[in-house]
Amino acid sequence: MSESQSTSLKELTQRLSTLLAQIEAAQRRGPHAAERVQLLAVSKTQPISRIKALIGAGHLLFGENYVQEAEEKIHALTLVDSLPRAQFHLIGNLQRNKVKRAVGLFDVIESVDRVELAQEIAKVAERRGRRQRVMMQVNTSAEDSKSGVDPQSAEQLCKDILALPALQLEGLMCIGQFIEPEADDALRRQDFIVLRELRGALQERCGVQLPELSMGMSADFELAVEEGATIVRVGSALLGERPAKD
Repeated sequence: MSESQSTSLKELTQRLSTLLAQIEAAQRRGPHAAERVQLLAVSKTQPISRIKALIGAGHLLFGENYVQEAEEKIHALTLVDSLPRAQFHLIGNLQRNKVKRAVGLFDVIESVDRVELAQEIAKVAERRGRRQRVMMQVNTSAEDSKSGVDPQSAEQLCKDILALPALQLEGLMCIGQFIEPEADDALRRQDFIVLRELRGALQERCGVQLPELSMGMSADFELAVEEGATIVRVGSALLGERPAKD
């Protein structure tokens, strides 16, 4: 291993250790914190070498935004016998024409936000004799630029997904609104509180357990953990800055 590769692995290991310590500290602070919180490494546009290094350091949960990019990376990883199998979540928008490629490729599809998409995923999964794990994406901030079902329509979508035997609904996901880090914490927590309280309401009204809350990113994951996140999505703070596009 070259000196640069060794340094890169050392940096990744240090970042991973720091982030896990921050998560544990947030769990101790937050009255709503979950007992188990997973760190999802957002690896979109990151080189495969960094993903391999992070897997080598013991981290096995990744998130990708694009089906084709994920296909290439996951295939490359399967060719390395020495690496344990990592799990990949789809955290970006899924177009219906990409569903056939996404089902089975991703361990969890987090971005299900409409019944038509859920039905298409279920149709493909059923044909293949699979049960696809999914999460429901909620637009907690009511921003037009954000994907996700609005909270008022979430109950119906939850029931629609539960009616599809080929899907396993695991929880809720949101992408919170961007708020400056120096803003009041109460404002920065709003989306996380909305998602946590919605989860409680859906569990009661739909008669289902939804163990996962995927919320919080690099700038606000500690607040998300305090408010009950079970999955936090961190990109460059763990894997480093993404390479510039040509």
